[in-house]
Amino acid sequence: MLKITDHALVRFLDRSGAAEIEALRLTLAHSLERARLGAQRAGIVDYVIIADGLRYVVKDDALVTVLDADMVAGRRRPRR
Repeated sequence: MLKITDHALVRFLDRSGAAEIEALRLTLAHSLERARLGAQRAGIVDYVIIADGLRYVVKDDALVTVLDADMVAGRRRPRR
């Protein structure tokens, strides 16, 4: 079976209209804004927000990845 990468899936959702990516982006940004403002006040630019069982990794004021609670940034989980 053909493997579908995460990148290809997101591009499909965006370009086919199957999901409103920009609306999702805005919703996510709004939900993380309180934590961003707190980090900004403290002068922190790289941080992790833990919410709802996920880890949101922020670098230079940009959300760069979202990890499961048991994942560590920079390391992949072993394949099963």
